[in-house]
Amino acid sequence: MHSDRITIPTVSINIQPITGSKLPYPENLGFGKVFSDRMFTQSWTADAGWHDAVIGQYGNLSLPPSTAVFHYAQEIFEGTKAYRRPDGDINLFRPWENAERFNRSAARMSMQKVDPESHVEAIVKLVELDHAWVPSGEGQSLYIRPTMISTEPALGVHASSSYLHYIIAGPVGAYFASGFKPVSVFISDEYVRAVRGGTGEAKCGGNYAASLIVGEEVARLGYQQVLWLDGIERKYVEEVGAMNIAFVYGKHIITPQLTGTILRGITRKSVLELAPSLGYTIAEERISIDQVLADLASGKITEAFGMGTAAVIAPVGRFGYKGQDYLVNGNEVGPVSNHLYQALTDIQYGRAPDPFGWTLKIVAGR
Repeated sequence: MHSDRITIPTVSINIQPITGSKLPYPENLGFGKVFSDRMFTQSWTADAGWHDAVIGQYGNLSLPPSTAVFHYAQEIFEGTKAYRRPDGDINLFRPWENAERFNRSAARMSMQKVDPESHVEAIVKLVELDHAWVPSGEGQSLYIRPTMISTEPALGVHASSSYLHYIIAGPVGAYFASGFKPVSVFISDEYVRAVRGGTGEAKCGGNYAASLIVGEEVARLGYQQVLWLDGIERKYVEEVGAMNIAFVYGKHIITPQLTGTILRGITRKSVLELAPSLGYTIAEERISIDQVLADLASGKITEAFGMGTAAVIAPVGRFGYKGQDYLVNGNEVGPVSNHLYQALTDIQYGRAPDPFGWTLKIVAGR
């Protein structure tokens, strides 16, 4: 999937006029609270397939109370970003990877797949039209949220006969209000996120809904994120919050191997591909929490960080487990986390060459 790829087909997207604009956006963006003027929608039915592709005014959806998504949670989503380059144009980052993961989630949830190329073209067209919404401030970007929901207005436990695929976007600042600083993480051994054979690697809303109770509880204890253990033995490290996790042993980086319960993170994949070019060795292994705690106590683990689209790299400064805290690198951002963050964001924002072909450039105001 390279930036010089030219195989995106021309799909028939009806570009509708909008009335007025919500620009300018506020200076204090936060994350996921401000949305651009337009949205993409298309529908699927058995007789027509995907049809009625439209980019029009951002607005509310109108659905009957009996709509299947409200009852049986056939719903998936993705997250990707558009970045303002120093030359004023815009970069997308690995959008085909997101499209492929969107379809993997759709398959797991017994939903209809989208054409990946058409999906990417819809994102490109939306960003081209709403290019003024891509911010240029430090650490800011346009967050893009593709979503699919079941829309059959009927009760009964079965796969829906109709779907709505839509894409919205909005300017965002740093995912964590504290910015690029260490986060505190509570290790959960009571609740689990996913089990093998379940929906752990699908990006569906139910996975996140089930995690909220723990997030609320640990926030009251003074932690920002939750580290999930495996659902069977409650022994092996899986994810941190909505991100993948990695541990640093000097110049060696270890991340939990994919088992079907862990999200196939695109930032995770990018770190694994980028790190060797920066002088680090990498490994994907099953990592027990007992080993992690022992290596933290002995100093073998020198850093830990989360990896995800929203935060990119999120250094961990403190783990809490069974009433005891374990500091990581003195609760400071470590050199490896900082190196990876800078190298990855430099590629994303177009401040450095992209030798991997990860970025897709969009000419602003085309």
